[in-house]
Amino acid sequence: MTYQPKYGFETLSIHAGAAPDPSTGSRALPIHQTTAYVFEDADHAAALFNLQTVGFIYSRLTNPTTAALEARLAALEGGRGAIVAASGHAAQVLALFPLMEPGCEVVCATKLYGGSIQQMKNTYPKFGWKAVFVDADDPENFRRAVTPKTRAFFIESLANPGGVITDIAAIAKIADAAGVPLVVDNTLATPYLCRPIEWGATLVLHSTTKFLCGTGTSMGGAIIDSGKFDWSKSGKFPSLGGAEPAYHGLNFYETFGDMAYTFHGHAVGLRDLGPSQAPFNAWVTMLGMETLALRMERHCANAQKVAEFLEKHLAVAWVNYAGLPSNKYNALAKKYLPLGAGSVFTFGLKGGYAAGVKIVDGVELFSHLANIGDAKSLIIHPASTTHRQLSDEQRVAAGAGPDVVRLSIGIESVEDIVADLDQALRALA
Repeated sequence: MTYQPKYGFETLSIHAGAAPDPSTGSRALPIHQTTAYVFEDADHAAALFNLQTVGFIYSRLTNPTTAALEARLAALEGGRGAIVAASGHAAQVLALFPLMEPGCEVVCATKLYGGSIQQMKNTYPKFGWKAVFVDADDPENFRRAVTPKTRAFFIESLANPGGVITDIAAIAKIADAAGVPLVVDNTLATPYLCRPIEWGATLVLHSTTKFLCGTGTSMGGAIIDSGKFDWSKSGKFPSLGGAEPAYHGLNFYETFGDMAYTFHGHAVGLRDLGPSQAPFNAWVTMLGMETLALRMERHCANAQKVAEFLEKHLAVAWVNYAGLPSNKYNALAKKYLPLGAGSVFTFGLKGGYAAGVKIVDGVELFSHLANIGDAKSLIIHPASTTHRQLSDEQRVAAGAGPDVVRLSIGIESVEDIVADLDQALRALA
């Protein structure tokens, strides 16, 4: 019997998807900066285009470097397959593309990244899709929102702008009863802290731009498929469980089984929408993922200490960090994120909107920018930036009210992070 060890997370984050290059012996993953690939002969080309064999045709669909990233992501999330895209937003559209048709609905949590709310509220209707928003703090709200038009639930495991933990298992049971997939954005938690598939998620999304890359240098997104959903059972998903006209009536679920969604994402989604991830960005992300576990340990340890400091500061009205015993999501954090509550969270300033604008100009070590998940500590005032397009009511519902400041705590010396926040908070007085 061949020895088949079950590798740990740290080992998979370094080795999954990236064996030595068979043609050169290169131990580092090559960057396959090419648009197309030579076919062996006419029969090989025909088999590739008919989806009768697996291989590379054109880099809009597949590429060896991006395929390595897909394999690593699937391994870390415990999924069956993956599709990488140009950005997290591109991944969201690509994820819903085979599930939705004009007139269909996706039930979404109200507490999401502001850009996601904007995309769902104002862009999806141009496709004929409708997003129905519910408060995920009560999972039963998803059951109440289900209609015959519902095709998916969409939540974030650890919601952006931060501090909100979603009860994945409870919502997954409701999705299963409704016969629809549960889509979970796991960007802020990463698979190191949370693996939504183990709690019932059908699809897991990432903005690989954030913690997975970890350097703030490379855009990317990803969809990881659990391979556990029966796309033919209800008749609601003809793109996956019905005849595909672009491939002479091929039924993806009948043909590819638990890889149906992954094959469709490449053969139809990337082919027709074209949001492919650049090989160089995939390569940089692969490098970043090698240190994911180490970075997340430091991110979480630092964030816990910063949150404890802020909770006691006189200029701070409240802190929403699930790692604090006083936080209402603390029990859910212990259940879903036992290794740490992440490093992105929010706090409120007693001085309101004006104080929020002032503090981002007062910090020195922190970088004021619209990103998270960098090794560097980052700060932003969502009401005046990332959530600016929303109404006052929508901002409050999304956890981005006028007094809110969002932090993405980096891996610097925590004493320096605390000192920088302290001097900026003192200046508010």
